[in-house]
Amino acid sequence: MNTEIFGTILMYGIVVLLAIPLGRYIGKIFTNQPTWLDKIFNPVDNLFYKICGIDISKEMTWKQHLLALLTINAAWFVLSMLVLTNMSWLPLNPDGNPSMSADLAFNTSISFVVNTNLQHYSGETGISYLGQLILMLWQFVSAATGIAICAVVFMAMKERTTKTLGNFYFYFVRTCTRILFPIAVAVASILSFSGTPMTFEGKDTITTLQGDTLQVSRGPVAAFVAIKHLGTNGGGFYGANSAHPLENPTYLTNITEMVAQMLIPIAMIFALGFVIKRRTLSWMIFGVMSFGFLLLTIPTVISEINGNPKIAEMGIAQPLGSMEGKEVRIGAAASAYWSITTTVISTGSVNSMHDSYTPLSGMNQMLGMMINCFYGGVGVGILNFYIFIILAVFISGLMVGRTPEFLGKKIEAKEMKIAMLIALLHPFLILSATAIASSLYAGNPEAYSGWLANPGFHGFSEMLYEFTSSAANNGSGFEGLGDNTLFWNIACGLVMLLARFLPIVGPVAIAGILGSKKYIPESNGTLKTDTATFGLMVFAVIAIVAALAFFPALTLGPIAEYFSIY
Repeated sequence: MNTEIFGTILMYGIVVLLAIPLGRYIGKIFTNQPTWLDKIFNPVDNLFYKICGIDISKEMTWKQHLLALLTINAAWFVLSMLVLTNMSWLPLNPDGNPSMSADLAFNTSISFVVNTNLQHYSGETGISYLGQLILMLWQFVSAATGIAICAVVFMAMKERTTKTLGNFYFYFVRTCTRILFPIAVAVASILSFSGTPMTFEGKDTITTLQGDTLQVSRGPVAAFVAIKHLGTNGGGFYGANSAHPLENPTYLTNITEMVAQMLIPIAMIFALGFVIKRRTLSWMIFGVMSFGFLLLTIPTVISEINGNPKIAEMGIAQPLGSMEGKEVRIGAAASAYWSITTTVISTGSVNSMHDSYTPLSGMNQMLGMMINCFYGGVGVGILNFYIFIILAVFISGLMVGRTPEFLGKKIEAKEMKIAMLIALLHPFLILSATAIASSLYAGNPEAYSGWLANPGFHGFSEMLYEFTSSAANNGSGFEGLGDNTLFWNIACGLVMLLARFLPIVGPVAIAGILGSKKYIPESNGTLKTDTATFGLMVFAVIAIVAALAFFPALTLGPIAEYFSIY
């Protein structure tokens, strides 16, 4: 157990050590400063610009940036639908997997285009290699759109007055070629050399040590898994995700995948400080996010290594901790650490089954997604946190009698209205959708009996988790839920669609409006926003606005389940 704890500390330490220089590198890419990869990727970037007819010297307003983002996402959705509904007769299908139904293809296409990667299918049997490759491409571009639009907000936060904020396609292409692709190649190489398959051949026949003959699925797994973690996409090439021994074969691959999914979200924090030249602000944001992350992680690890009390009552020893749904080769502590990381970071990949966790651990996993700004997904994590900074600035300014200002720009009624709408949208989508599902099930449990493997408190948690995961662009699930139905495919698809783009529109609109305002230099009357005191204020706003909005729902689910066990 001590080794497992050391492993979790090691993984987090490696991430922070790598994120600081990577953040500086990302900042240079956003500001078009020379980097050591220019000689390799300048010709590649220019080729993309030429083929697509992009003039990167043409700067865009914040509205034009959003129009570009929404347009290309719509095109990707249509292409994905065409491929997924016709996989059975298209090439690269050696195992003969069928095409998806329209509702499942709708859910899957939205899921991967919006960086959620919620999967209501099992990869071994539900999708062809061509389908996997298309979804792998969306894992690159959906992550790149989040990072690119975050770069737009960074440009708006600089100490100046401007209506134009660079070129969206410039940020997008450079993110793909200079950030995601080279790191994904490095991660995929480690996975491939560690035993993760990387082939286009079909299933392989093997004989186990017991003498049984099995058909084992293969495919371009290493490449898929690399970008799914690096882009905080989630999902899995196999149904068991990173609990599968081919998707995550060793403890080295477990560390690699863990580091990959945390790397860019934390690096973006330091990239912000580099771009706007306020390093102390970056450290304040990192401190608040890390404090929240640890508040969720430490209790979860402790809970899982202590085991399940109901099993202890049966006289069964649990020297390895609560191991239901976990891999022995990974252990309870490392599994618990992954479960919080993947829900806080918004990756959604799993190396254990979240449905099997003890009640409060499941609650912490949901809280990570409900708060959705402790690190968060690539790009959008910073955007979510930006909303809470705006709210905290306004509230703090009123409390101390100072004009609410952030980075030299006055926060006025328009920005506050947008910020509050976005802050309340997240709980509204999750709670209203869960209420509809609960009402349907409670009204006719026989008709919807296939939905829940566990009725009662845990069954409610399964439904709450599914919509929380959809709204947080996460994609993990309490897999006791029978989710491949018309209702869940359409409902989750709509929640994912609204929860991805509206929270992007809000911060970009605020940043664009503030960027066009007159810059006011700091004075003795200016509220400092890069101090520990302001960091505590931001954390308090997050706790009040985000966490408490979900307390009644959590009371009906994991908290009630906890008191029924202990």
